[in-house]
Amino acid sequence: MTNDSAPQLLPAEGSNDPGPGPVPTGRIPELLHAAVTAVGGVERPGQIQMAQAVAEATDHAEHLLVQAGTGTGKSLAYLVPALAHGDRVVVATATLALQRQLVERDLPRTVEALQPILRRRPLFAMLKGRSNYLCLHRANEGTPSEEGEGLFDPVEALGGPSGKLGQDVLRLRDWAGETETGDRDDMSPGVSDKAWAQLSVSSRECLGASRCAYGQECFAEKARERAKLADVVVTNHALLAIDAIEGAPVLPEHELLIIDEAHELVNRVTGAATAELTVGAVNRAVKRAARLANEKAVDALQAAAESYHGLMETAQPGKVDELPEYLGYAVAAIRDASRLVITSLGETRDKGLSDEDAVRKQAMAAAETLHDTTERLLSESPYDVVWIERNDRYGLVPASLRVAPMSVSGLLRENLYKERSVVLTSATLKLGGDFNGVAASVGLPGEGRLPDQRAADEPERAEGEDAPPYWRGLDVGSPFSYPKQGILYVAKHLPPPGREPDRPQMLDELAELIGAAGGRTLGLFSSMRAAQTAAEQLRERLDFPILLQGEDTLGELIRAFAADPETCLFGTLSLWQGVDVPGSACQLVVMDRIPFPRPDDPLMSARQKAVEEAGGNGFMAVAATHAALLMAQGAGRLVRAADDRGVVAVLDPRLATARYGGFFRSSMPDFWYTTDRNQVRRSLAAIAASAPPPRPVDKRG
Repeated sequence: MTNDSAPQLLPAEGSNDPGPGPVPTGRIPELLHAAVTAVGGVERPGQIQMAQAVAEATDHAEHLLVQAGTGTGKSLAYLVPALAHGDRVVVATATLALQRQLVERDLPRTVEALQPILRRRPLFAMLKGRSNYLCLHRANEGTPSEEGEGLFDPVEALGGPSGKLGQDVLRLRDWAGETETGDRDDMSPGVSDKAWAQLSVSSRECLGASRCAYGQECFAEKARERAKLADVVVTNHALLAIDAIEGAPVLPEHELLIIDEAHELVNRVTGAATAELTVGAVNRAVKRAARLANEKAVDALQAAAESYHGLMETAQPGKVDELPEYLGYAVAAIRDASRLVITSLGETRDKGLSDEDAVRKQAMAAAETLHDTTERLLSESPYDVVWIERNDRYGLVPASLRVAPMSVSGLLRENLYKERSVVLTSATLKLGGDFNGVAASVGLPGEGRLPDQRAADEPERAEGEDAPPYWRGLDVGSPFSYPKQGILYVAKHLPPPGREPDRPQMLDELAELIGAAGGRTLGLFSSMRAAQTAAEQLRERLDFPILLQGEDTLGELIRAFAADPETCLFGTLSLWQGVDVPGSACQLVVMDRIPFPRPDDPLMSARQKAVEEAGGNGFMAVAATHAALLMAQGAGRLVRAADDRGVVAVLDPRLATARYGGFFRSSMPDFWYTTDRNQVRRSLAAIAASAPPPRPVDKRG
């Protein structure tokens, strides 16, 4: 976020009058017209329908799921009724790109356009987690040492000013005196995660504004103060998850919550609720405790760390239904030792240590995190899934224990919907033709429950039982004509994919399709290994440049792909959902297979088993829903503008032959469907022959 939004926190010139109350729903089209005109857009029927639905849901304190296809203009469709309502609104998004768009473009222009009609100037602000803001205490005083010497100079400790890490830290220190936000995303060019970690703190490590010498200037505190004054607070799914899960509010009170990119919500909340016990984390806690905790506590944690390290060096990955006795003892030892450290840190004071509070806070945070994680692992809750994970395929790094919630729907139902109206929106919320699957995953019950069902529900509810969240689903469509702009081609003649990434017939098919398209291909693969195999082999067979995810930053790869029509881009998960390349550079989107979760995925397999034990269809509820959401997102990469043309090719015959194929196809855009390989090649060649020059992609991505 740039500081361009800061003036929006000032009242309208010449008036302290906050203006009238909520604007009647009937005036929403007038406000929307003003806003769309201000941003240079064109009103769409679906946009108007969505804006009115958001206003009605807010008026009736209900919840709304809105599927709004690409090109609908959904940001303005929810911002306009939100601003008109008059109460505070929180907008949570999944991606940095959309946060920037809202704060730097949509909100300033919309506020400017609506001010004369509203007779007030709504304020807006961005709010992120504390670790996203530079810590002035660390920038000026240094970082707590893990070697027992109090605070150290991070530049000297990280290889001096000539090393890359040291240079990044020096740049951060200089930037601390220039930036007005301290927001990491405002720093360009950015720095590595390791460099940023030297000059940022978690909420547990923070000294607190009242105890910190820099509390009055703290960037994170200023961001929270701006949020308290704002009418619209733009945040991310991760902070929303923390606010909902931890019980300690980090977001200001609000009457309306809008969750954009809502298809990502379950994954983001799951990530926020997942804990990990790594050997590295235990060792860091030992080092941080060594200076201040008593010797008995530190020795106990050191012994527990060594025992755990030895066990995890040879641990095999996979789901853990019950901790083996030897592993349970090791985890319990870490829990007990971390409790000793916490007690000791609370009792001791070392007057000879420079800036003792910062060192103590960091040590306490590490010990508390260990204690919380081990307690959770040992509780063996039926609502959690525990597994051993080994990211290093060569076994050089010890494995770790992870724990995640079996489901987050209950967490969301209890914490998200009771105190506010919630609008969830995305281009992909209907799977298999309805909203029920996504609604259940985010904590909304059964089929959409409308207001007129309330009276019927009342007698059935036990005394004191909370009313269920009432919601409805709305699909406002897309302004694009999918059957005329795109083709869905399924390579029905190919053999079904196996576990090996090397599929010679699939690669032959892919090479022919790329040749017919003249490049212009976004290849979406179900694994990084499959993407690498395809890139290596097709680079030898084709003259078209093939970019591979991981060989450069995602932003640079997308810009290079968009700039040259002959270039192809291959990659995995983030490309399925994160690529926006309108125009002729992307006229063929290829999916190598239906992206079912891996059979050995501990969390997905546990969720599937739980559904089956409850009498449901675990495959459809978990594996198929996961894959359908990804395929809908992947297919959505093709048509990004009204004049886009092209083909989505799925090189997995199961989409045409399996019983569940119809579920997947009905979850994707309504492209013209065919299994005729010759027809598709002719169509690709014709589209390429008439293609205009490609459009560049914004450098800020």
